Amino acid sequence: MLLSLALIILLGFILSDAAQRLKLPGLVGMLLTGIILGPYVLNLISPNLLNISADLKMMALIVILLRAGLALDIEDLKKVGRPAILMCFVPATFEIIATTIIAPILFPISHIEAAIMGVVLGAVSPAVVIPKMLTIMETDYGKDKSIPQLIIASASVDDIYVIVLFTSFMGIYSGGSFDFVKLLNIPIAIVVGLIIGIIVGLSLIYLFKKIRVRDTVKLLIILSCAFFLVSLESAIETYVPMSALLAVMALGATILKQYGVLAKRLSRKFSKVWVGAELMLFVLVGTTVDISYLAEASFAAVVLILLVLLIRVCGVFVSLIATDLSMKERLFCAIAYLPKATVQAAIGSLPLAAGVGAGRLILMVAVLAILITAPLGAIGIDASYQKLLTKTKPFE
Repeated sequence: MLLSLALIILLGFILSDAAQRLKLPGLVGMLLTGIILGPYVLNLISPNLLNISADLKMMALIVILLRAGLALDIEDLKKVGRPAILMCFVPATFEIIATTIIAPILFPISHIEAAIMGVVLGAVSPAVVIPKMLTIMETDYGKDKSIPQLIIASASVDDIYVIVLFTSFMGIYSGGSFDFVKLLNIPIAIVVGLIIGIIVGLSLIYLFKKIRVRDTVKLLIILSCAFFLVSLESAIETYVPMSALLAVMALGATILKQYGVLAKRLSRKFSKVWVGAELMLFVLVGTTVDISYLAEASFAAVVLILLVLLIRVCGVFVSLIATDLSMKERLFCAIAYLPKATVQAAIGSLPLAAGVGAGRLILMVAVLAILITAPLGAIGIDASYQKLLTKTKPFE
């Protein structure tokens, strides 16, 4: 395992730097590192490390969500309002419906198999989007209309919605029926996650004001609480739905709201931790990419991905109707909602494992979607935010 970690770190940073020199996002090099070192090419990563890759990816995602929470001002979110709610499900719904209609035209699959493909494709990647939005927040672009905050909040809930639909459609394929009750779990999970996150955040503030410890120790305590929240979600999901990822963000946002000085110090520390967490996250996502499926990738698969992305963009514009965002700002939101990676890597292989007839095709399209949209979205965000967003001047 030590050799695997050494190879991941060294090659990961080398290829990340090479990608940046080519004016590409560093994550492209990290994904490529995972593909090269992973089980489908050189197979140089220890099976022991791959066995815990899901936990490692979750840990990395928790780091960026905590960092996002510590920068997410609740007053900014209040200003966003309705569009943030619509962005949580409208773009994904547009993409899922489009895939359900278009995929059977391009491939010999049923509409329920196409719907499963749609929910696999439908989730935006917080792991790609949130770090980009945090960087933009630091530059004061889009600050006056809280655009990065809008995207951070909605991208986190988008995944919950898609995963609930994935479970429901898989149930239909297995001979069940669509469970509308499960859709009610989405708002319940959001509310429960927010409440628990706020309670834990307030408790930690009380603790830190009573007991003087170094900021590094505070960081470790906060991380431990975040890990506990994710474990709690699994423990209580049979009884009460809960969004652990939203709870983690609420924890950070509560600290910012009630103890701003500490939040700013901790945010800087989490930025340093993210350097390693980002590398581990995207390399491990890369290890899930089986390039043998790319050999099967047809022109039709590329056409499908691009067409449903265009429909997704329409969903973003619909979500932003009757807002004070300019056309340029709405276009930026659409670009920011393109990247896919984490969820597709996590659930892309599940239909094949469950015996879905089109499972191999679904996995192939999911792999192709990661390789097309993660770089496309990341490059698009980096290249467009200064042109499409307004920078808030210091005196404003």
